[in-house]
Amino acid sequence: MIRLGVGSKTGRRMGHMSMSGDDGAIAAFRDLGVGRRIFIHINNSNPTLLDDSPERRHANAAGWEIAYDGMEVTL
Repeated sequence: MIRLGVGSKTGRRMGHMSMSGDDGAIAAFRDLGVGRRIFIHINNSNPTLLDDSPERRHANAAGWEIAYDGMEVTL
């Protein structure tokens, strides 16, 4: 958010866990036996929401889906 000029606090400072990085969600859940991983609570300024962004490609390559408006998950 700081880099995009839409906020003055980091996600960590607001109590959020990063998606990427050594201490992010992708790394933290990498070795769990979870079959499907979906990021569902995403700030509207997060570039992961863009289908063609490097951030989206990184999340997808790690086996994560990015939720979208109207997405339904059947358990």
